[in-house]
Amino acid sequence: MTIKLNIIELPKDDYKGGPSSLCPGCGHDQISKVIIDAAWENGIAPEQIAKMSGIGCSSKTPAYFLGKSHGFNTVHGRMPSVTTGANVTNRDMQFIAVSGDGDTASIGIGQFVHAIRRNLNMVYIIENNGVYGLTKGQYSATVEKGSAKRKAEANEQAPIDLCAMAINLGCTFVARSFSGAKKQLTSLMRAAMSHRGTAIIDVISPCVTFSNNDESFKSYGYVKDNDVELHSYDYIPHFTPLEEVDIPEGKYQDIALFDGSTLRLETVGSNHDPSDAVGALSQIHKAEIEKKHVTGLLYYNNEPKTLDEWLDLSETPLANLNEDELRPTKADLDSLMSEFRS
Repeated sequence: MTIKLNIIELPKDDYKGGPSSLCPGCGHDQISKVIIDAAWENGIAPEQIAKMSGIGCSSKTPAYFLGKSHGFNTVHGRMPSVTTGANVTNRDMQFIAVSGDGDTASIGIGQFVHAIRRNLNMVYIIENNGVYGLTKGQYSATVEKGSAKRKAEANEQAPIDLCAMAINLGCTFVARSFSGAKKQLTSLMRAAMSHRGTAIIDVISPCVTFSNNDESFKSYGYVKDNDVELHSYDYIPHFTPLEEVDIPEGKYQDIALFDGSTLRLETVGSNHDPSDAVGALSQIHKAEIEKKHVTGLLYYNNEPKTLDEWLDLSETPLANLNEDELRPTKADLDSLMSEFRS
């Protein structure tokens, strides 16, 4: 049997991880499969990837994909700050950060905010099920008002919409998807991996144990019946000429990504312009009023500088500099001290 290889001649098995210990049918497992597919199809060497996570069901998932990659499981809510340190010292690596609605929208919300402000170069995946799955399914801060889990009263508190927050903070890539929409999620994941800067993907991922019932707005059935998709998607890698890809019917828009790849958007519903932040916020607000989920690429802007560009870091990653290169000379120190004295 011939084993299929990717552009860097690696089999997909090189991108797999250990067996999952999550509940059978958990949406998080589908997201793990999409990450494996996206990294393999994009031709990213596993050793060039760092997997970052916090605490929660979602943050267990890096054990289930990219077993040959680097990994760091941080404390609850602190994944963005650890990723910041790792990123500025290893700027040539690709950072894939996995978090949950509790890890991001509650204890880690301040860290989430500042990672976006700094435009940290990473893919930030939020596996969003609306409950705390490790502590018996309490409502999280992202669950919609009126949504009800099994054997509980409906939630009455207003939700935090992480995509709306990210857009308001100037995040350069903001998308929402559904773990049950593999084609859409895979295209968005591949595009996020080709983006330079903070790429947020909020993935609705039903919890089969606590909230996969008809009354839950994040259940599999509810999302499938109430999904407002902005576009259908084709991802065209930089090593595939555009003319070899089938042109979709109707209107479409090509978005050029940092590495030369293209995300092709075909309009299926509204005439949504992903470069319009106000329009994106309006789509989110309209969907909230209608108790629906708007999915797709909500906002994209490749112009702001990333953190390593702001800091004017050396082309050689700091982790690879030797002691002589890191240590300032006596003349440099004397010059610096004289500036402080003046």
